[in-house]
Amino acid sequence: MTKFESSTKYIQASQEAVYGKLSDLNNLEQVKERLPEDKVKNLSFDADSLTVEVSPVGKITLQIVEKEPCKCIKFGTVTSPLPFNLWIQLLPVADNECKMKLTIGMELNPFMKAMVQKPLQEGVEKMADALALIPY
Repeated sequence: MTKFESSTKYIQASQEAVYGKLSDLNNLEQVKERLPEDKVKNLSFDADSLTVEVSPVGKITLQIVEKEPCKCIKFGTVTSPLPFNLWIQLLPVADNECKMKLTIGMELNPFMKAMVQKPLQEGVEKMADALALIPY
């Protein structure tokens, strides 16, 4: 399995507050307008899943497949040209600060890896940046 990890983001909120917000996808309404419209279209979501069209990839639907309270939220693809998993990991730093890292894991052959490595690495980093900016 090939993994793409974001850099660690520090968030000025408790681990519990961040987990509470990110584990209910209805809270994505707050970041919808911050997404780059040239790359992300037709975002829709409910409490446990989200669907988005990402250019040039196409339609992707992610669903929460596992939650480890306050520590980790795992997503799996329901619809995607390339199946993958996404983990949001949270670790406490202080009472009102935590750190977050995003990881995408997918099975890729060497040819596909060469094609998608740069956009996936940039994508996971931009996603982490966007999640770090949410008011918790």
